[in-house]
Amino acid sequence: METDHLRAYNQGLTPLHPPQKSLMRLNVIFGVLPLVIASFVAAYFLQTQLGIAATYLLVPFNVFAFLLIVMLPYRKFRRWGYEMGDEQLRVLRGFLWRTDTIVPFNRIQHIDVAQGPLQRWLGLSTLVVHTAGTHNSIVTLPGLATADAEAMRETIKGHIRKDMI
Repeated sequence: METDHLRAYNQGLTPLHPPQKSLMRLNVIFGVLPLVIASFVAAYFLQTQLGIAATYLLVPFNVFAFLLIVMLPYRKFRRWGYEMGDEQLRVLRGFLWRTDTIVPFNRIQHIDVAQGPLQRWLGLSTLVVHTAGTHNSIVTLPGLATADAEAMRETIKGHIRKDMI
C-alpha cells in the first residue's frame, strides 16, 4: 500500500528492475549473517559456561534480524527511481535521507556500466556517470537490466557527441 507521500515522491519516475530487490535482500543477509552466528555462539557460551538461559536474548535478536531481511530491502527498493530526459538524468533515492540528483548531459565526462558477480547472476548492471567537478562527481544508478543500462549509456553518449559538435 503506497502512501500519498511515497506516490508523490516516485511520481513519473522509472523504478529499478525487480531483481534488484533480491540483490538488496542478499546484501542484507550477508550483513546480518555474521551477527546471527555471533548471537548463537554467545547463547551457547552463556548456556554452557554461565548456566544462563540465553533464549530471552536470542529470540528477539533473530526476530529483529528476520524483519530486517524481509522489510528493509522492500522499503529501500520502493524509494529508488530515475528519469532520463532529453538533456539530463535524474536519480531519486533514499530511505531515511532522500537525495534527488540531476545530472545535465553536458556535464558528463564518461559513463561506465558495472557488474558484480551477483548482479551478473541476476541480469543487473549499475550505470556509473562521472561528471565534471568534485562534489558528487560520481552518480550511480544500480538495479538496471543490463540491456537497459547499455542502452542508456549509448543514449547519453549520443547526447554528449551532439553537444561537442
